[in-house]
Amino acid sequence: MVGELPFVVPSYDWWEAPFYGIGLRLNDMLAGKLGFGSSRNLSKEETLAVLPTLETRGLRGGIIYYDGQFDDTRLLINMVSTAAEQGATLLNYAKVTSLTRNKEGWIDGVVATDLESGKTFRARAKVVINATGAFCDGVRQFAEPQAKPMIAPSQGAHLVFDRSFLPGDTAIMVPHTSDGRVMFAIPWHGHTLVGTTDTPIKSPSLEPVPMEQEIEFILSTAALYLHKKPTRADILSAFAGIRPLVKSGDGSNTAALSRDHTIHIDQSGLLTITGGKWTTYRNMAEDCVNQAATLAHLPEKPCVTRDLPIHGHHPKARRFGSLAVYGSDAPAIQKLIRDDASLGERLHPALPYCGAEVVWTGREEMARTVEDVLARRTRALFLNAGAAIAMAPRVAELMAKELGRGAEWKTGQLETFQQLAGVYACGSGKLSR
Repeated sequence: MVGELPFVVPSYDWWEAPFYGIGLRLNDMLAGKLGFGSSRNLSKEETLAVLPTLETRGLRGGIIYYDGQFDDTRLLINMVSTAAEQGATLLNYAKVTSLTRNKEGWIDGVVATDLESGKTFRARAKVVINATGAFCDGVRQFAEPQAKPMIAPSQGAHLVFDRSFLPGDTAIMVPHTSDGRVMFAIPWHGHTLVGTTDTPIKSPSLEPVPMEQEIEFILSTAALYLHKKPTRADILSAFAGIRPLVKSGDGSNTAALSRDHTIHIDQSGLLTITGGKWTTYRNMAEDCVNQAATLAHLPEKPCVTRDLPIHGHHPKARRFGSLAVYGSDAPAIQKLIRDDASLGERLHPALPYCGAEVVWTGREEMARTVEDVLARRTRALFLNAGAAIAMAPRVAELMAKELGRGAEWKTGQLETFQQLAGVYACGSGKLSR
């Protein structure tokens, strides 16, 4: 799920190449033997050879450096599968509505509702870990209603275009835009991903929507560096995410806030871990579980995360082609196709996903809805909202068969998904094409 991705910082002013070059050389030194490759300066001709769609007016050259790229959706699902293999009990669509306390006032469990059946239940625990990201302050207020918020939520928006805007295997990184953030244009799942913004928001939402000013900012900034100027009509999908940044000072400039993780233990014993980033998740897990084990008075044990392969680990996964991200699960998905050739057919010509993946996610990865499949097990909705809408009826049909659902369920699923996908189609709630 992880591969090397070259980035080029284009230089249009005389000072940019030496200035950013020095910074990237220092980055190489810090990375040491763990780096993906050494940075180096490029001439104008070399820059255009790897980025043929770059804006040429005023271009002097560039600096190339290397970073890693990974499939966030598949990594998350495989981490959850790994937890199950390590003995965790997983409850999907179980919403925590309150925390419980023992007679000493110490948090000793949760009350949750099964959103499918409507049944409420209690789960006891020696310690409760609040790892709910941008929503962690709401959970903390279950324990202490007057708890001072820890999070300064920030929204980051992204736009997705077809591959023609960035046809090679090299990304563009602009270190300093008009709002003080970096801008990336990245080859992503056969498409071009452009972002991001850093917009402070009052509170997080489950379905964040790119703001009009964010869409315009990304379009106008990308137009400065791409020879083919992207327009609103070119947007295949527009989406936003919420960063759970830990407050510092007034939190008004979220771009300057640390991305490091923070562990906080309330007086009631609730352990909250927040902040952090994908690249440090194993370190975050070790730190958090060590703290939780101390709170729960568990016997000391060495942490295994440093050398633990996650579910799906396979030394030659790339040989599975479009199913490579499933790793060791890919042969089982291929068997589904051998048993029923129709499951090998693409769900839409613009995207690589097939029916066997839908069956697999419903059977083995706890997918319960059309949205689960098209947004949280695959990246269809985030890559091409129009294609995802077109795929939805077939996905609903396959999911209904797998889960034993009827026609009413399929109709409801399609209505719900189409309403959601309309927002992704152009960031304003209406289909753009």
